[in-house]
Amino acid sequence: MIDGADVMTEGSRIAAVVLAAGASTRMGTAKQLLQIDGRPLVQQVLDNVQRSVVGEIILVLGHSAEAIQQELKLEGAKVVLNENFLQGMGSSLKSGLAAIDSKVQAALIILADQPFVRPETLDQLIAEHERTRAQIVIPTYRGFRGNPVLLDRSVFPEVMGLSGDIGCRAIFGEHQDGIVKLEVGDVGILLDIDQRKDYENLRNSKSRGEREKNLLQSPDVETRTTAESGEAPPQRPELVIVGKDFMALTLARLSRLLGFTITVADPLMNLSEMPEADRVLHTLNFSLLAASHDRHVVVASRGACDEEAIEQALDVKSTYVALVANKKRGEEVLRSLRRKGVSQEALTQVKVPAGLEIGAGGPEEVALSILAEIVANRRKHLSALCNAAKGA
Repeated sequence: MIDGADVMTEGSRIAAVVLAAGASTRMGTAKQLLQIDGRPLVQQVLDNVQRSVVGEIILVLGHSAEAIQQELKLEGAKVVLNENFLQGMGSSLKSGLAAIDSKVQAALIILADQPFVRPETLDQLIAEHERTRAQIVIPTYRGFRGNPVLLDRSVFPEVMGLSGDIGCRAIFGEHQDGIVKLEVGDVGILLDIDQRKDYENLRNSKSRGEREKNLLQSPDVETRTTAESGEAPPQRPELVIVGKDFMALTLARLSRLLGFTITVADPLMNLSEMPEADRVLHTLNFSLLAASHDRHVVVASRGACDEEAIEQALDVKSTYVALVANKKRGEEVLRSLRRKGVSQEALTQVKVPAGLEIGAGGPEEVALSILAEIVANRRKHLSALCNAAKGA
């Protein structure tokens, strides 16, 4: 431990562990010290936590720890040095939780690159834990999971046993009965500064405020008009993509060429950002979409809402449901859904990993393999329907 307060603030037995030890390799500089509204990024995170009812703050530093600490006003926060920060987030979780006062009942796990989470949101999570005594409280915005997550002390040992570059999400599958999801009206739980473009988009308070206003006013389903698309709305197969990474965008482009209607499920995207899309689902609720007997769903959320999206897809009787993930992650997701009560019969419909085995070597080829599997699955399904109609 480098520095810190010895006494926990009275009035709350909840701690906050702020994870700020990373090397910021994607950013190319110490992300923790990037300026947001005239303050270092991690200072804004600390200020938000200090305005909540949190009783103890643990700041975990690693890369450039001394330089970062010199720029901060700690205001009683403890600073813990994680010398093993290169081993990943698991080592920072262990260092932070180990430093928590023995009287603490639960801890918020706060990411240092999320400076826009409101103090009121932290207080809501704490109040929900006090009301339900849940093992894990997860905030959601329009049905999409966000951060920070609140952990009850009962799961600290399990989290401290994690290793590698994985977060506390790794234990969620084992605690389905102990998880409470709390819907909040704070888009900040989804906004992180992971890359330079994120920083440039969010650093200006005026443009950030306008963007948040637009997000709050956006409809649950944003649909391109017939005039915009330049074509009539025929009955076409529908592809729903949950996620917006490069593979997802490539899949949308390829599917458009084959005449699919494209729906992208994402709370932050708008139609102007993705000309291939016919609509954007801003709320993770597939029942908001028009009924379809020819719907194909690809979940590429990188863990952000894998389970929720698959469950939604199965609930609306999608023809094809696939998860973009490696086999180990896929097994974890299916196990988690099984514990939630999803039937084995339904889970056998989920393709994990997504796509035909073609030895895909990059996002473009992964997208191609997924679309090939969708086409093959669709042809098989249509043939079965045709044969059934002939036999009727």
